[in-house]
Amino acid sequence: MTFRDLGVSTEIADALEAEGIIEPFPIQELALPIALNGSDIIGQARTGTGKTLAFGLPLLQKAQENPGTSKRPRALVVVPTRELAIQVAADLTTASKRSGGRILTVYGGRSYEPQINGLKEGVDVVVGTPGRLLDLENQKHLRLDAVAAVVLDEADKMLDLGFLPDIERILTKIPDERQIMLFSATMPSEIVTLSRNYLRQPTHVRAGDDNEIDGSAITKLISQHAFRTHQMDKPEMLARLLQAEDHGQSMVFCQTKRACDRVASDLKSRGFAAAAVHGDLGQSQRERALRAFRNGKINILVATDVAARGLDVDDVTHVVNYETPDDEKTYTHRIGRTGRAGRTGTAVTFVDWQEMPRWKLINGALDLDFHEPEETYSTSAHFFEALKIPKGTKGRLAADKRGEHAGLEAEEVEDIGDTGQPRGADRGGRQARARGRGRGDAGRGDASRTEAGGGEQGGRRAGRNRNRKRTRNGEAVSGSVSEQKPAVAAAAERPSGASEHSGEGDGARRIRRRRRTRGGAARRDPENT
Repeated sequence: MTFRDLGVSTEIADALEAEGIIEPFPIQELALPIALNGSDIIGQARTGTGKTLAFGLPLLQKAQENPGTSKRPRALVVVPTRELAIQVAADLTTASKRSGGRILTVYGGRSYEPQINGLKEGVDVVVGTPGRLLDLENQKHLRLDAVAAVVLDEADKMLDLGFLPDIERILTKIPDERQIMLFSATMPSEIVTLSRNYLRQPTHVRAGDDNEIDGSAITKLISQHAFRTHQMDKPEMLARLLQAEDHGQSMVFCQTKRACDRVASDLKSRGFAAAAVHGDLGQSQRERALRAFRNGKINILVATDVAARGLDVDDVTHVVNYETPDDEKTYTHRIGRTGRAGRTGTAVTFVDWQEMPRWKLINGALDLDFHEPEETYSTSAHFFEALKIPKGTKGRLAADKRGEHAGLEAEEVEDIGDTGQPRGADRGGRQARARGRGRGDAGRGDASRTEAGGGEQGGRRAGRNRNRKRTRNGEAVSGSVSEQKPAVAAAAERPSGASEHSGEGDGARRIRRRRRTRGGAARRDPENT
């Protein structure tokens, strides 16, 4: 069976064959004939089994027959994360090289202008995250009235991230006559309700048995290991593991952004070509690290779960859970970065003592064989043997192996017009600006505001002062407030102990007479006489 046999057009099939993609995977073989016929689909398959082409090829073929116009795409692919949007768009671009399909990616973290210009020039398929899609639609840069097909990819993940209301808003804006394809690894009740409300007599296709689809049994192509470790020994264990005989591209998952940065920094200090990816990095920095990983300039990517979905690199040989995941679903998606498309892989989990209760829940839910992981150290013989680590391997990369990868610095930072600074840097920036305002030399015009009397509000105050007349006992006094010397300057000019009233000293000020009135008549205040 080939893609041509399934009804894929000659141009698209030729583009796939040029990339060495000839025989379809099971989910593609099941879904393509139905999707090419225009019917609604609910697709379930384990991650890494080719779902992107299963829904992408029908979209490209539909756009080939009826291209999109300015601001009006023919198809929409909604995904939960920026990384997944980039990956899906890359796969569709590869498949459309000979058919001329126009693919546009839209997501937050990048400037609006290139995305708006791409929509104006005309696009066939838009791949994007729900928030940015709705933003562009609300601003009238994206019109959904010509969309003939919509794909909801990783629908269960979008549910977890709270995107369900946004998805429903998008579906209400597209024409009634349309095709909807929903792909999800699991089918929680909310996704089932969504399919009943918006899909019309969908065909449910499932690739693999039920256990494999919902994650309760992981493919046998992945060799899994779990070791009970000590927190202080983890860096040394990781460094030795990453020098195993069959080691290639590797992903290391951490629970927090801070741990992610710490592990990546430690690996680089040990001579490894590593980079971090997490939510506190700007979008351009995240994309730079992912490009360097895909291009082989680095071979270790340290990430939080932001990269657990959507990153499809063919030759990832090892996945390391540096910290135990929260649940079995997270575990499944993490280790699913290896063993993709029929390849083999290795998954290793470090279980600290306080993480044992969480690991036992994961182990039981997935029916694994590691109810009591063996206590392991960086010098343990069974650790070296299980992971095929050469004897004598130390925790630092040998000098003769340090030049095999160019490193993150070899990958240029793309100017994508980030819509905001990273959150960590933003906090520092605000603090710097606050300090600058105190000195009168900060950015964003703080110095000019200091010199002008505090900006717009200062200007309004100054305006009121110029128009206000001074009075004494109901009679005007010559000269407005603005014509008087500023209080600070006047105080600086006065000698010590001098008063602001006609050079009076402290004693003279105490006996200064103050007028009081009673019944309209002035009287002398006895307290001041």
